[in-house]
Amino acid sequence: MNVLETLETLVMESGFAAFFADGGWKFLIMIAVACVLLYLGIVKKFEPLLLVGIAFGCLLTNLPGSNLYTPELWDAFLAGNIGYGDILKNGGLLDILYIGVKAGIYPSLIFLGVGAMTDFGPLLANPKSLLLGAAAQFGVFVAFFGAVLLGFTGNQAAAIGIIGGADGPTALYLTAMLAPELLGAIAIAAYSYMALIPLIQPPIMRALTTEKERAIKMEQLRPVSKKEKIIFPIVVTAFVVLLLPSTAPLIGCLMLGNLMRECGVVDRLSDTVQNALMNIVTIFLSISVGATTVASRFLTWDTIKIVILGLFAFAFSTVGGLLLGKLMCKLTHGKINPLIGSAGVSAVPMAARVSQVEGQKANPSNFLLMHAMGPNVAGVIGSAIAAGFLLAVFG
Repeated sequence: MNVLETLETLVMESGFAAFFADGGWKFLIMIAVACVLLYLGIVKKFEPLLLVGIAFGCLLTNLPGSNLYTPELWDAFLAGNIGYGDILKNGGLLDILYIGVKAGIYPSLIFLGVGAMTDFGPLLANPKSLLLGAAAQFGVFVAFFGAVLLGFTGNQAAAIGIIGGADGPTALYLTAMLAPELLGAIAIAAYSYMALIPLIQPPIMRALTTEKERAIKMEQLRPVSKKEKIIFPIVVTAFVVLLLPSTAPLIGCLMLGNLMRECGVVDRLSDTVQNALMNIVTIFLSISVGATTVASRFLTWDTIKIVILGLFAFAFSTVGGLLLGKLMCKLTHGKINPLIGSAGVSAVPMAARVSQVEGQKANPSNFLLMHAMGPNVAGVIGSAIAAGFLLAVFG
């Protein structure tokens, strides 16, 4: 045995050699991106439950030679040449985990947990909040048309637009169905901007509202009965799924989780869904999404366009909610603080907290949190409906 030849073979077959090959610099850039995302998640605490996993998945998939995720395999799958069985047989670990994203399993299970953790009481106490949640989907369609103008296909534009819904699982679900090649870029844009809501929204809120409007105190919400809370998820599921059958996985899981929370007879299941199941699915989801940020697919001009469009989507969703809030303020002769309209984006409960903070800056005795939670949870339903509409049109 020639020791030198053996060592040379080991070096040439190692992942380090790939850094010096044509295009190897892209792997180094993506490893740096992964480290930046880890910094944001761990040190800055930007959506750490998901961002840490996404960042580490990004690191794993961009280590040459790891063969954990094979984009060519998924290209063949999307072309109809192979099936899930071939992925299980020939794919790497992250390919297998990614099946849960592509099949829509993980986002739906996340919605199950979100439903179990969500109190729809503020929405039921003030049903007008549904309108604010709907208005805050404005950014979805602004980003959609912007993406079309920038040359994206209809399917890709729909996936990019849903970033404006400010709902990570919904964005992942729709993107996996319509434009899986953009999943990594859309996921990072969506969750990064959700974490930055306390920075993105306040300047827009102050620009579109007056000091007097921000200082408006709202009346205390009426008590909501247990019967109302139990009937609500059943009625919403039936109505929305009949209206848009493509929303069934998301709306069905969201409302089942909420029914588990409110019915009072399956506390053990509700607790499992809120904690153990959510944690397990979050691990699989985040690593799988991070795996799609392959250097050759991620480092493109399209990624930059998506990041810019995502910012516009969030901004215009905030604008849509605020403008309807101002209109409702005028129609009710000053009984509704327009700040709660910005909470119509479905980043629960962060957007509602931003409304609370801005309201207290204008009036220290103001307490808008529960009022803002109505539009906030309405936004969750609104983003799922918007995704269902886009899936029905382009799916």
